[in-house]
Amino acid sequence: MRLRFTKMHGLGNDFVVIDATRAAVELTPARVTAIADRHFGVGCDQLLVVEPATQPGVDFRYRIFNADGGEVEQCGNGARCFVRFVHDKKLTDKREIRVETRAGIIAPRLRDDGLVTVDMGVPVLKPADVPFVSESDAVVQPLQVGADSVAMTAVSMGNPHAVQVVADVDAAPVAAQGALIERHERFPARVNAGFMQVVDAHHIRLRVFERGAGETLACGTGACAAVVAGILRGLLESPVRVDTRGGALEIAWPGEGAPVLMTGPATTVFEGEMELA
Repeated sequence: MRLRFTKMHGLGNDFVVIDATRAAVELTPARVTAIADRHFGVGCDQLLVVEPATQPGVDFRYRIFNADGGEVEQCGNGARCFVRFVHDKKLTDKREIRVETRAGIIAPRLRDDGLVTVDMGVPVLKPADVPFVSESDAVVQPLQVGADSVAMTAVSMGNPHAVQVVADVDAAPVAAQGALIERHERFPARVNAGFMQVVDAHHIRLRVFERGAGETLACGTGACAAVVAGILRGLLESPVRVDTRGGALEIAWPGEGAPVLMTGPATTVFEGEMELA
């Protein structure tokens, strides 16, 4: 099986994007991991698939697979690359599209300056819907991680996030602690672990250990979740600049009940073709 693909990235969070609008592509977990392998495949954090919409009033369907082969609900950096891809491939002439994901409808818009703004929807804060096992609806909750008790906020941006505030993001135990949080028993669907350093009310630094991918250079939904958590905790005010290791995003959120708007770049790296067993 020969597979044509486009390699893209959003602030270093890299993707293999596949056009399945004309013909379906069979992707098993083994095939996804083969493509994502950085030594024997193309290499990526996530694989994105563009498919025809399955419901009226929507332009496309968007499927996301992590490097470990698991399909997930949402990916913010991927959403920006998605709208860039369908526009560059002339699959649509719309600057703003409606896209169905496993988490619901999102609306990415390609701006005249080349940046992409994505309406990421309303954040989910009720623990049971994140999902997060808790008897409390408190914004800040303790989570026992090994020998440490971590004060974190659980937020879903279509996918689950556990956000904690750290004094210095460079010194944060992202690899060791992130792996434990990702598979913590109180997050039955696993979770993305965010480590947020507050610079000022409109500026944070962020690292994210992503579910099924490990630490990435940037995480769009993680940036959204971190800003939501910071605003709820009274530490931030919208809009917020989020500095990741791959670059900066701008996140705007007026408050509960409103959608989160994420703005940032989307870059095409190269086109290619791969033989899949």
